Order: sequence, then C-alpha cells, then structure tokens
Amino acid sequence: MVTTHRYPVFLDLTGRRCAVIGGGSVAQAKVEALLDSGADVRVISPELTPVLATMAESERVSHVARNYRPGDLADAYLVVASCDDPVVNEQVSRESAELNVLVNVVDDAPSSTFIVPSVMRRGDLAIAVSTGGKAPALAVRLRERLERTFGSEYGRFLEIAGELREAVARWHPDFERRRELWYDLVDSDLLDRLQQGDEHGAHDLIERIMDVAPSNGNGAE
Repeated sequence: MVTTHRYPVFLDLTGRRCAVIGGGSVAQAKVEALLDSGADVRVISPELTPVLATMAESERVSHVARNYRPGDLADAYLVVASCDDPVVNEQVSRESAELNVLVNVVDDAPSSTFIVPSVMRRGDLAIAVSTGGKAPALAVRLRERLERTFGSEYGRFLEIAGELREAVARWHPDFERRRELWYDLVDSDLLDRLQQGDEHGAHDLIERIMDVAPSNGNGAE
C-alpha cells in the first residue's frame, strides 16, 4: 500500500467566496482566520455566536440565517463544515466533491480535501504544523514551541526584505550575485540586531552587505 501525504500549500483567498457552515465557536475561529486572509466569507447557520452576529451586522461577513441546503456551495471557492450534525457535514462534503470545491470538515480528515494546520505567524513569516489530522493537540504544542523560538524580529526582517527587493534587483542584475547577497544577509547577525531593537545598526549592516540602503519609511531609499 502506497502512503500518500497531504500537499502543503498557502492559498491566496483575497476576495474569494468562502462558505462556513455552522455558527458556533468553532465556526467563529474559522471565520476569523478566513477574514484575516482577505476572504469574502458567507456563514450559513440559523444561529450565530455574539461575535459572529456582530460581524454579520457590520457586514464583515454575509449571513444566511437558516440551515444548509444543497446548492448553497455553488459559488464557493472553499468550504468549512463545522456543524454539530455529522449528517449535515457529510452532505456538505459530498456537494463540495461534486463541485470540485475545497472542503474542510472539522475533526473529520477523511471527509476533507484539506486540513487546517496550526500556524505560527510573525508578520509575513508563517510556519504551519500538521499531523495529518491524527493529533491536532501535538500540532498546537509544536506551534507554541515555535512561538517561543521565533520573535517579532523575523516579521521585521521580512518587512525590510520587501522594501529592499526592487532596489537590490535593480542594483545587482545578476541573479547569482543577488542570491549570494541574500544568503549573506540571512547568515549575518541582522536578526540579533533587530531583536535588540537596534534599527540603526541593522540598517548599517544591510547597506554594508547589500550595497543598498533600506527604505527610511517614506518610500525613499
């Protein structure tokens, strides 16, 4: 028997319709994560948590105030089924499969085409931990360990890298040279300086290694 593994991927959900079936606390957590990713979220449930109700009132999410019905997923790019009723979740899984729509059935990996990892974020840095749906609690503990290891300096590093990329590409047109410089920067003590709050020292180091000055915050180099 050939063992297969889930294919890890980070989806761009900006502006894409994502349907969440259910209105409880689990659904709320899923909705918050989807909104954080820029998704256009529709919640289908007769009842909502107070937080979800506030989101619906402020039109952060659209709300269909009834139980799920077949056909509700016709315009969805991604679906999360988080009902207490396993029969409904199975119906959602089946319709998603018919429509070739990505679906996550909470706590039911076999009925899901994707599972949601435990994610540690530091700005644009995202480290996802998955146990293949076998031990989510382990994934949470591993994420907590990562959060103790990786501080806010990693997010700041990526902010600076984003500011530098265009200027570095313009000043160093040779790809191999650019790659060498980026590795020199990553392997330097830049992260240590950022961790200590030494922005001036960090900028001096970047200019010395990359031969390009970081942005001063107003778009100038």
